[in-house]
Amino acid sequence: MKFVVKKEDLYNGIKIVERATSAKALQPVLLNIYIETIGTSAIKLVATDLDLTVIAEVDAQVEEEGKITLPSKTLNEIVSKLGDKLITFEMTEGETSVNITCQNSKFDIIGISAAEFPPEFSNVNLNDDEGFQIEIRPFVKAVRQAGFAAASYETSNLLSGIVCDISNNVMEIASTDGNRLARVRETIDNQENMAQQLIIPSKTLNEFIKMSSFIDEDAVKVYTEKSKLIIKSEKTMTISRLLEGQFPQYNKLIPNESPKEAMVNVSQMISALERVSIMVNEKTSIVKLEFSHNTLKLTADTPDSGKSEESIDIDYAGEDLTIAFNYKYVLEALKNIDSDEVKVGLNTPLSATMFKPNSEEDYVCLIMPVQIR
Repeated sequence: MKFVVKKEDLYNGIKIVERATSAKALQPVLLNIYIETIGTSAIKLVATDLDLTVIAEVDAQVEEEGKITLPSKTLNEIVSKLGDKLITFEMTEGETSVNITCQNSKFDIIGISAAEFPPEFSNVNLNDDEGFQIEIRPFVKAVRQAGFAAASYETSNLLSGIVCDISNNVMEIASTDGNRLARVRETIDNQENMAQQLIIPSKTLNEFIKMSSFIDEDAVKVYTEKSKLIIKSEKTMTISRLLEGQFPQYNKLIPNESPKEAMVNVSQMISALERVSIMVNEKTSIVKLEFSHNTLKLTADTPDSGKSEESIDIDYAGEDLTIAFNYKYVLEALKNIDSDEVKVGLNTPLSATMFKPNSEEDYVCLIMPVQIR
């Protein structure tokens, strides 16, 4: 095997796939990136943890065909520190040691035979007629806004998934961990008239968000195959298992309106929360919000350390109400609202509170309060 590649192209390819390598690999080869020449003008990089697989194609000048797997961490460190010049990879057939040279720098890396890499992850054949197209920008924006409320990633937990519901020209994305719920609706150009609900592991979509900055196209093609999801651009492919089961009927939990409503400046509330939270009890992360006539007072206290409080002006004409939250949930909701002001829909101290942008954007976050003892 022998090929020559630009440093920037190879580095970007490694950054796209490396996150899919297994952190706790039962098979050492899953810590590696699979490298294979394609014809005379490209190489393919593949990484997988068996749940998530990412493939990237990188332009290269191929002189001799071949394939190998190399340690992801070592390969990344070497390429990142090389000069911005052409890099040559060379391996003698039958060996697993790869020689890497760039100007006066030379490395020999010992890899693992490509034959040990799971074959079903290195080769994927798709029928172009079966997929549907989706624009990257609205998709990434929707996942950022509505995906943060998913439960911590566990392979067996349905709530660790993000639900993506496509019907007519609307894409709805939502997630919930039982304490909070986020939902966003985006208008899309659904020319294929696809109607489908997918429950996608949050890890898959979070990794896609990170790699989307390396994708030059405006849209990607999405395929579903039995229990698999495939997101394909011209030179990248993300393959993930889908979660199976009945996702909670979250829309039934979102009230149409709230008995009390406050209008709050988003940046002011974020700043106040970040300051007041300095004094929260680290075990509970509770901040109290006291709504009174046109004023919101935020307080936190820790018996051993002290307390903090801050008041901000708001638009509120309802009766006085004190409600407590895990402040981290409120901060995340506010930071995902694309508006200067947020409508805070209130009911009782123990009812879910609704956060909606004061704009035309169809986004809502519901947060369960904490009982104040």
